[in-house]
Amino acid sequence: MFHLNVWLTVNDVEQVETIRERLARAAGMSRQEPGCVRFEVFHSQSDERRFLLVERWESKAAWETHRQGKAVTEIYVPQVLPHVEREPHVCTLVE
Repeated sequence: MFHLNVWLTVNDVEQVETIRERLARAAGMSRQEPGCVRFEVFHSQSDERRFLLVERWESKAAWETHRQGKAVTEIYVPQVLPHVEREPHVCTLVE
């Protein structure tokens, strides 16, 4: 299992709703991809500029394939990343 959590901070508060919509679209597309176990987007109630992506993939290879898909190449990279600071965390699940 491959676990990835990503904190995103929107640079301009006026872009928050636009980024929220784009992340929702990308998440929906990602959940349809082979190997996706979980893909959720959380919007912080403490800081309106912050989002948390929680991703679970069957394998690192599935995640790497996801990075070539439309959710990443058509939405995330060109329409989200230019407007955010990104803090990725590859994680190990503590059971």
